[in-house]
Amino acid sequence: MSRKYTISDIAKLVGVSKGTVDRVLHKRGKVSKTAYEKVTNILAEIDYQPNLMARNLKKNKIYRIALVFPSPEIDGYWSSCMDAIQSIKSEFQAFGIAIETHFFDPKSAVSFSKVQTIVLKSLPDTVLLAPIFQKEALLAIENYTLSGILVATFNNRVHTQNNRSFIGQNLHQSGRVAAKLLANSVCNTGKLAIVHIDEKYKQALYIQEKEKGFRAYFKGVLDQKNQIITFKLKRANFEQQISEFLKTNTNLIGIFVTTSKAYEIIPFVKKYTTNKIVIVGYDLLPENVTFLKENSIDFLIHQNPKQQVYLGLKSLAEHLLFDKEINEQILLPIDIINAENVDLFLG
Repeated sequence: MSRKYTISDIAKLVGVSKGTVDRVLHKRGKVSKTAYEKVTNILAEIDYQPNLMARNLKKNKIYRIALVFPSPEIDGYWSSCMDAIQSIKSEFQAFGIAIETHFFDPKSAVSFSKVQTIVLKSLPDTVLLAPIFQKEALLAIENYTLSGILVATFNNRVHTQNNRSFIGQNLHQSGRVAAKLLANSVCNTGKLAIVHIDEKYKQALYIQEKEKGFRAYFKGVLDQKNQIITFKLKRANFEQQISEFLKTNTNLIGIFVTTSKAYEIIPFVKKYTTNKIVIVGYDLLPENVTFLKENSIDFLIHQNPKQQVYLGLKSLAEHLLFDKEINEQILLPIDIINAENVDLFLG
């Protein structure tokens, strides 16, 4: 192992006081040009690495990370994020990291913007944001940056230079994976439906990316004969909409649900169809897992929001504490779950 040099060791090597070495290391106070050059030359020669952990403990500073994402009480997809928060709190509890959670209604852009205003006024050191609404998210990120607050995003990517890091999946590629799963699973020629459940399509960039990836895959299939349609299913008159859709599209052979709500359509598929429809959805919600195990859902793509939050918070905490460089993106694998392997991903 390489030797760990202290300030006293460096001072003896150079022939100057410990105070002089300290001033050079921390870039404070006056140091003669000769002493500065001697100290920096030795530092380069021994490849000196400061003990950032000890330095931070001496500061006795509390760093605040604001975590902003949809309320788990409104959308169960986000529930596992709470476990990630507890893991990070336990891991960094001795180092002065405070995680402040802020929830918004995932169905309301107004709620999203109101929460951003509250967070901005509190002036945290960094923000980890789930940018559900594209236009409002871009404005929020710009405002944070103007106030000197570092921003990272997770789950959904927004394209702005002010976003220091993205943690999540390649959603376009995720859509392609869903398309190939359907292409390899359907036996007959018929319609393939992309179903968006209760989402404002124009604002929800993440479902747009999934649909683009899905369609892009089939554009590259030379013998593609299946018709691809999009169905936007709203909460109002839910049963009437889905029943009419299924009755009208009798030659439906595959459904790709772009959100975590695939389980909501299963009772209606059972009720109004007799032919086998291959269904691909997202996320290990208990309701989805139940239908997966009984083969009513064929595949789930695991987006792993818990891991997204864990990696995002960890990256920001290490940057604040130890000056660790932040990765521009941290891409998670696109896990394909079926009835045979789902238990490996639970717990």
